[in-house]
Amino acid sequence: MKATPRPRSCALLVSIVIPAVLAVSAASAERLTEPQARAIVAPFYAALNAGADVAAQLGRATAPSWTSCGGNDDCRPLDVVVGSVSALRKTVPDLKWEIKDVLVAGDRIIVRGEATGTPSGEFSGVVYGGKSFRIMSVDVHTIDGGRIVRSYHVEDWRGAARQLAAR
Repeated sequence: MKATPRPRSCALLVSIVIPAVLAVSAASAERLTEPQARAIVAPFYAALNAGADVAAQLGRATAPSWTSCGGNDDCRPLDVVVGSVSALRKTVPDLKWEIKDVLVAGDRIIVRGEATGTPSGEFSGVVYGGKSFRIMSVDVHTIDGGRIVRSYHVEDWRGAARQLAAR
């Protein structure tokens, strides 16, 4: 049995498939390189470091509607994050956050970072003892127009508390 050609269906299929393939190709050509991704997120991590202007650095890296999510349903806007980072830096005046690895996946930049610091007083329920911590963080930033529009993040704060409490 011979298949009957369906010219209209073929034309419709071609009119949908070819533009879709071209769009995918164009999107692939516009993918961020690792150096471009690092340049986009660098001001974000600079904002976390002691001595930086938190609001200005976060403003350089993020869109006005940016949200930071520490959990699936725990997201905060820029102004709240600026306050939280400022408070953290008062508690850990030598806080330093470094970018260790960067991966790009479509419109996402994944960063493995490392934070170090020495709290100036009680920290996460641990009595001040003059010790420092070094922890890992993993952040997934969604990018739109060269700016971060949403960040999901996980930091090992329990690991920091264990290090500070160790005898």
